[in-house]
Amino acid sequence: MEATVALPSSSNLSPHLLGFLDHRFRTIDDLLTAPDLAVELSKTCSDLESDLSSLHQGLKNLVVSWSRRSIAAKTAVLRLNYRLQDLGAMASRNDAFLCRDLPRLARELLGVEALRGYVETTLRLEALVGDLEDAIFSENVAVTVKQERVIGAVKIVADIDSVLEHVAEFRPRWRRLLKSVDDRVDKALGVLRTRVVANHRTLLSSLGWPPKLSVSKIENGGVSAIPNPLVLMLGEKRESYSQSFVALCALQHVRGKRRRIDDLRFNAELWAIDELVSPIASRIEYHSSNWLDQPEFIFALVRKITCDFVVGVEEILQPLIDEARLVGCSAKEAWVSAMVKMLSGFLGQRVISVLAQMYEERERRLEVGSSWLHLIDLIVSFDKQMLSLVKSEGYLIASELERFEGFSRDLSVMSMFCDRLDWLKIWAKIELRDAYKKLNAKSKDDRAWFVENKKGADVLINREIEQFLLSTREDHRAPAITESALKITWEMIDRGQSLPAISSRIKFIRRTAARFLWHFFDVLLSRWNDTNLSLEFPDDETVMRACGLINAAGYCEFKLQQWSDDVNFLEMKMAETESNDHVKGKTNDHNSCFFDEEIKRLDELETDWLMSILANLLRQFELLSWEYIENMKQFDHRQNHFCPTPASVAMDLAISHDLVLALDALRSHLLVIEKNLNPRDFLDLWRSVADGLDHFIFRSIFGADIRFSREDVHQIGVDMKGLFFVFRPFCARPEAFFPCIRESRRLLEMDEDEVKYLQAVLASDDENRIKCLRSFGVSHIPFDRVDKILRNRTF
Repeated sequence: MEATVALPSSSNLSPHLLGFLDHRFRTIDDLLTAPDLAVELSKTCSDLESDLSSLHQGLKNLVVSWSRRSIAAKTAVLRLNYRLQDLGAMASRNDAFLCRDLPRLARELLGVEALRGYVETTLRLEALVGDLEDAIFSENVAVTVKQERVIGAVKIVADIDSVLEHVAEFRPRWRRLLKSVDDRVDKALGVLRTRVVANHRTLLSSLGWPPKLSVSKIENGGVSAIPNPLVLMLGEKRESYSQSFVALCALQHVRGKRRRIDDLRFNAELWAIDELVSPIASRIEYHSSNWLDQPEFIFALVRKITCDFVVGVEEILQPLIDEARLVGCSAKEAWVSAMVKMLSGFLGQRVISVLAQMYEERERRLEVGSSWLHLIDLIVSFDKQMLSLVKSEGYLIASELERFEGFSRDLSVMSMFCDRLDWLKIWAKIELRDAYKKLNAKSKDDRAWFVENKKGADVLINREIEQFLLSTREDHRAPAITESALKITWEMIDRGQSLPAISSRIKFIRRTAARFLWHFFDVLLSRWNDTNLSLEFPDDETVMRACGLINAAGYCEFKLQQWSDDVNFLEMKMAETESNDHVKGKTNDHNSCFFDEEIKRLDELETDWLMSILANLLRQFELLSWEYIENMKQFDHRQNHFCPTPASVAMDLAISHDLVLALDALRSHLLVIEKNLNPRDFLDLWRSVADGLDHFIFRSIFGADIRFSREDVHQIGVDMKGLFFVFRPFCARPEAFFPCIRESRRLLEMDEDEVKYLQAVLASDDENRIKCLRSFGVSHIPFDRVDKILRNRTF
């Protein structure tokens, strides 16, 4: 009995095979077709095996045909043929190799390559540094360093730097190698510089440098120039000095390049020039020590030496600098910069520091202040002379050089205040105290507060052309004290702008000029409070003083705005804004100007004071016209206070005598103000007065419950014409500035039919009311007030 073959579990069959069986055997009857299916599958397998055999045979034939060309190709194809048979087994082993062994092997190869590169680079650098040290340390210290050896050492350093730059860019992790090489190169260059400088000093001494400062003679009323040994040297000495100078310049160039100091345009220091100045400094210090109480002699001596030698320095040394290929470096700049630096050091140690210590003693501050300011004036004058000496070299943008901080710093004695903030604060205190003293002396003179009036007596005649473009103090009609205060302010600003660093300029100006301006504002406010303008009936002199203070504030505001538009103040404001944004971490108003707070304060003062005058004029008119208003409201007394009006409308009527005093006082005050106040503010003032009177009279008369007869309307028309006449000197049609009064009169002058028609229209919708009122020339009075005026009209 045959053994029964167990069928495989359905879970062990693939989804594809299960799908095939489900498709073939859907019902029990389909099992009868199983033998046919087995035959069909057997045939298909046989066909596939036959095809595979054909493929193998074709492959063998191809291999045989190609074997004549390449035995290696035949072997590779045979290996590929064998590997196709067990590809499944090889796949798992290849995956393990690719995932684990290959990356490890790649890392090991990279490590070996990096180590090889490190060793090669180290050996190369070691060879170069060894050559450099041999070139420097092989010579005896006492032996003169030849230019060829210096140039050779410079070339070696250039090669070392080239390798180091490549390492720093592509191998930044080799920091220890970089630091080690840098230290050795710096040490070697330091030794080389010491020897080259020593040789250079010996050579200078043999040339007779420094020259004697006492050989100057009086010739033709002036002091002769000091002879320059650089100009007098000839032959072999000139050649030796030239070689030493070029070697020192080349050494400085490579040293600066290593320290990334490539911008020689604004780093005027040259070692060779410093060696010229150093021996002169000792002699200048010897003479200057006797002139500490007379610093003008110190500046004169330094100025003379600088100017006497500058031509020779430029003619002799500039070609040597060009030979050393120091691009953009000037012998004249380096000479002037070295002299300025020498003078700054002497003044800082022997003069400024002493004065700063003396300033701490209160009883000596007055003495220190005068000496300090005198010294500042000398420094400012000296810096301008040195800058002009350099600018005379012929730069294309010479006028803009002083705006570059690095350039001006090298050529300015003022730079010592940029480095010492404590000295800058003392200077600011002294300047501010001196400014207070000057302002106090000026303000005690009453004539300084007097407003000059150049218009004469024809102020009411020539009104056709009025100038509102105010530029000068006379245009603003400001008192002389304003010009004095602004002059004192500008003097402090001008001295502060001589500081080379923009941050120091900002600090100084804020501590001096800005604080002085706020002090002057307090003085103006104090004098305003003393004018007693709050009185009901101020006299003309009080009004004139008040106008003078308003003009002073307006002129100060104009000048501060003008200063703020200057490019120097724009740069300072930008720098100050960026600094504040960085410190506070927030964005400020970048559209403001340098004196923005001061200008806002002046605008507030000017506005408040104009409003005070306006309120005073309106209050005075209200008080003087009180009886007139009350009589208008009381029908029983109105006939006694108006001039008799005849039946003929054409006859002229007189202004109500209750209103005459108010109009006369208003006219006299406006004329006084017009003569003393600047045209721009007066224009705003009289228009504001007109607007205030328009609302006051409209509310008090036309808006009140007053019945208007025909005679009342004519009388009010005469009174209002008198009011308009007060403003006639200031404009051609003053009634245009009284819209409410003008339209109220127009309503009262209507006949009975027009009044009835308008009242009927007012009862309609808004659109018709607006169109109708505009057709009658009424646009400023509300509907309810129009209706009230029409109801109060009697016929």
